[in-house]
Amino acid sequence: MTTSRAIALWFLLLVISIANGTFREAVLRPRFSELTAHQFSCATGILLILTAVSLTARKWPFRTPAHAWRTGSAWLASTIAFEFVFGHFVIGHPWSRLLHDYAIWDGRLWIAVLAAILCAPIISRSFTPSAA
Repeated sequence: MTTSRAIALWFLLLVISIANGTFREAVLRPRFSELTAHQFSCATGILLILTAVSLTARKWPFRTPAHAWRTGSAWLASTIAFEFVFGHFVIGHPWSRLLHDYAIWDGRLWIAVLAAILCAPIISRSFTPSAA
């Protein structure tokens, strides 16, 4: 996978994540507790991320395990930067609210989503015959 395709795929993951968050707020939050909606949304987000990356990597595989890890690391850094810059400076959420999603001891699963973003490229190599 070229750098430009990896960047384009990260933007696709961003769109998928925003759609998943919209679904959480519009459909899940009115029916479930905030924590349950968050947890379900994290689970669906992980599945959507892994699916999108694996399907894309079938056509444009990550060349080596090192390339996959570098791409996942860049996606992780970009995601965290976007989360804090957009969340704080654009939406206006306080830092405490943004950091709350990292509280796994409170049942928050955002760290699992970040782990999926980091690991999705290397996991996708398992489903890509030419990269194995």
